[in-house]
Amino acid sequence: MTAYPAWTPASRPGIIPLHPLPFGTILGRSFSALRQNPRVLLGFALVVQTLAYLIVTAAIVGVAWASFTRLDTLRFGTEEFEAVMAGSIAITLIAGLVLGLAAGALGVVVQGIVVIEVAHAAVAEKLRLSALWRQLRPVVWRLIGYTLLLTLAVVIVTGAVVAAIVGIAIAAGPMAILFTVMAILAAIPLTLWLMIKLLLAPSAIILEQATIGQAVARSWRLTRGRFWPALGVIILISLVFGFVAQVVSVPFSFLSTGLTTVIAPTGDPEPSAIIAMIAVLLLTQVVTLLLQSVAVVVQSTATAIIYIDCRMRHEGLDLDLLAYVERRDAGATALPDPYREHIGRAIAPRLPQPAYAVPPGYPPAYGQPPAAPYGQPPAAPYAQPPGYVQAPAAPYGQGPAVGYGPAQQPYGQAPVTPPYAPPATQPAPAPQPAPTEEHPAPAPTAWTAPGTPADGVDRESPWA
Repeated sequence: MTAYPAWTPASRPGIIPLHPLPFGTILGRSFSALRQNPRVLLGFALVVQTLAYLIVTAAIVGVAWASFTRLDTLRFGTEEFEAVMAGSIAITLIAGLVLGLAAGALGVVVQGIVVIEVAHAAVAEKLRLSALWRQLRPVVWRLIGYTLLLTLAVVIVTGAVVAAIVGIAIAAGPMAILFTVMAILAAIPLTLWLMIKLLLAPSAIILEQATIGQAVARSWRLTRGRFWPALGVIILISLVFGFVAQVVSVPFSFLSTGLTTVIAPTGDPEPSAIIAMIAVLLLTQVVTLLLQSVAVVVQSTATAIIYIDCRMRHEGLDLDLLAYVERRDAGATALPDPYREHIGRAIAPRLPQPAYAVPPGYPPAYGQPPAAPYGQPPAAPYAQPPGYVQAPAAPYGQGPAVGYGPAQQPYGQAPVTPPYAPPATQPAPAPQPAPTEEHPAPAPTAWTAPGTPADGVDRESPWA
């Protein structure tokens, strides 16, 4: 008996096709992936962004209140007043920087959740927030540490450049202006280049559980040859959300101006005008938080899709994902993580396939030589029969010429006889012998259909 495999349904499609992705697919799926699991992606991002905003705002206001209220006990214009003022400003700025870094750490957690969700959505899997957090928890501090180190490096480089500008300004003022312009012009391409080269480091930390150094090296290698598509996707997404933010801010500006004009036409600060302004500001902040949450999700989704695409092109990740989907749909359990199976595998570059590829073993077209075996030179094209040439095309209005005809032979050589040539004229029929007594002529047929009269005329036929 022959054992046939059990029938399994077709695999469910994920949010991206499991093959190297073109630019338009990466950009489009970065926005459409939000519909895959909006409760986890958008809901979690909105909650985290709101909590971070409220905590940072409340903390900065508290620090500023505690530091600036000391000025009430000092007389304006004294040295003590100026010293306390400078100290209060410095404390507030430092508190804002530290709390901003803390809010950025929470944003990194959102990015990690989104990356894991996109990695599972690529193979048509949908997990709860608790399951996503269990996968992110072992590397969350490593991810936050990478973000803090990157921020610290940016602060150190920026501080060094600012210190150099201040030093040049003290020595020579016009040279400081020129140096500032050159520093800004050089910082723009350098920032974009480093941003793309380090773009995939968080994804490597999250999905591969790599160390910070390994993640930086992995991002540097995977973005090789994919710099411009990745840069285009990130810039277009940033431009889209920047444009949307500007469009949304215009109605709120008109609303704030209109309410102020209607409630307080004389310009005097009235309680009703203050309440209206506070309501408009709160509504503006709510919309801003919503846009920021969507922007974080879309940018993190784009980063995860770019990571998957780069690994497909460099390491054949699509083969691992397809094998994982087939085994999972066939009922296999306890499957290994496909994103950690062949990290760093090198594959041959993929060449573009023709539109209509001839399958292996298919007979060649008429007039074409068969494919030569591997390692042997190709066969020569089919030669024409010896001694024959292609007949010229027939003039318009005449019949087609014979396909092949004898070639003109050199003088003194016998002509080559073709294997087959149609006779020039139709031969006359052979004469029939005259009838004799031994071989009389055949009698004519006298058979008639049943019911036909003796004279052979059918009286019932309408044509008789």
